[in-house]
Amino acid sequence: MYNKGLYNDWVPKPIQLLLIVLLLAVVMPLGGVYTGNISYLVSGTGSLTEYFMWANYATTIGMGACMPVVLRIKMRFKVRDKMVLLLILLGLLSYVNATTLQPMIFVATSLCIGFMKMMVTIELFLPLMVMIGNRGMFYGVFYTFVLVMNQVAAYYAAKFSLLYNWQQFYILASVLCFMLALIHWIFMHNKYFALKVPLHYIDWLSILLFISTFMFSAYVYAFGRQQDWLNSKNIINASIAAFVSFALLSIRQLTLKRPYLSFRIFTKNNVQHGLFMLFWLGMFLGTASLQTTFAVGVLGYDQVTNAGLSVLMVPGIIMAGVIAVFWFKKEKPLKMYIFSGFAAMTAYAIIMYFSMVLEFNYDYWYLPMFLKGYGMCSLFISVWFYTLDKLEMDEMLAAIGLVLVWRTFLAVGIFSTLYSWFQYRFQVVAVGDLAVYMDGMAVSPQNVAANMKTIQLNAVIIATKKIFGYITLAGFGVLFYVITHHFGAKRFRYFRFVRVLGGKSVIARRRLRERKKLLEEIKDAAGPAV
Repeated sequence: MYNKGLYNDWVPKPIQLLLIVLLLAVVMPLGGVYTGNISYLVSGTGSLTEYFMWANYATTIGMGACMPVVLRIKMRFKVRDKMVLLLILLGLLSYVNATTLQPMIFVATSLCIGFMKMMVTIELFLPLMVMIGNRGMFYGVFYTFVLVMNQVAAYYAAKFSLLYNWQQFYILASVLCFMLALIHWIFMHNKYFALKVPLHYIDWLSILLFISTFMFSAYVYAFGRQQDWLNSKNIINASIAAFVSFALLSIRQLTLKRPYLSFRIFTKNNVQHGLFMLFWLGMFLGTASLQTTFAVGVLGYDQVTNAGLSVLMVPGIIMAGVIAVFWFKKEKPLKMYIFSGFAAMTAYAIIMYFSMVLEFNYDYWYLPMFLKGYGMCSLFISVWFYTLDKLEMDEMLAAIGLVLVWRTFLAVGIFSTLYSWFQYRFQVVAVGDLAVYMDGMAVSPQNVAANMKTIQLNAVIIATKKIFGYITLAGFGVLFYVITHHFGAKRFRYFRFVRVLGGKSVIARRRLRERKKLLEEIKDAAGPAV
């Protein structure tokens, strides 16, 4: 009646692994919008860029909203029925995106895609964990594969949009989802994972409050600059709505017998320090907006060339994954691996600081993008491993949605918003400083227009360079923090001699170890949600 695998027993193991890899390759990069084709969506729909930034945030929020209930949903339905239905729905949502011109449709479908994508991917983690065995090695393989697929998907989304139109990539994603649904209808078993559990214990109102909290926050992040922050009533109202929603969500969790979220794990030392490091990881990941401004606005790259810069991160991502596998296999302490990730990110910021010139060549991108890829992958693996280490399954599942949203949305969104604000302010100051070269003695009235573009580009370079300088200084501070943090190591060790008086205690400890191992497998399956 129960089967903890995914496929029928007659399916060979190599074919099962191939099907899991295909499913990961299609579903993990799936989203309502792709960073590579946002500019084509803007020109094709005639809508503001901010709507599609909002939709991009919505995918992560949907994944975080699903995370606390994903295990209950997993055990409620038969594997084949659930997987096939989800793949069909994901295909339909991609088709809706291919045929609509309304930006709010993209926001709604992105939220639903994130929610459903989490239900699909949780099915894949347990079989992969069983195959790989070691939790850290699993993180190294999984994150490497997913991050590589994300960069490749962003590049081909831009390329499809240039060669054909932006709808074609959504059509391709839709067709792939339908094909996978048909394949899995044939090969998957039609049994439950474990004992069937009811869905009426899920508090849907808490899910709505969670979504409302972070969707209003995402609106502030996406539209803040366009609507001039607190000078806009919409921004003020969205901020108030986000605060009220989170307050109601927190109060409701205190009154429920089975709360949707738990805040207890945030009192643990490793979780606090892990969230702190994820926050500073967001500082480095938020530089994507600065990099795009420099590449497209200053150097004049087209969207495909700009998306190709993300592909340059792939060698660094792969190297970080390979090192992670050997690092966790040897069971070495995490400190130096985390330090290497932040050091790579800081080195990326230093190189970009000195690269802010109009004569920047495309070949100069290889080293900084390699370092950024290595830093991103290594920190995703190591900091996430450290944050969720030694947590009980019930505690982790009840709070992982908040941790996921913190890592992928809040931290990155906060710094992206700060960068856009500072970049505007620094440009105004730079134009004022450069105005001294526009007087009648240096530039004749006939040449003012010809020199205006150069002055504007130099103002952008000055502003971006200044931001990268501050990022570098903050990076050195983070490195100092990492090198001085203990990462769970005991400062003082002592030996305790215990004499076992009876055989029952040995049996009891063995049972506890077996139960702990089972819980670890389930926890690890939920841990690497992206």
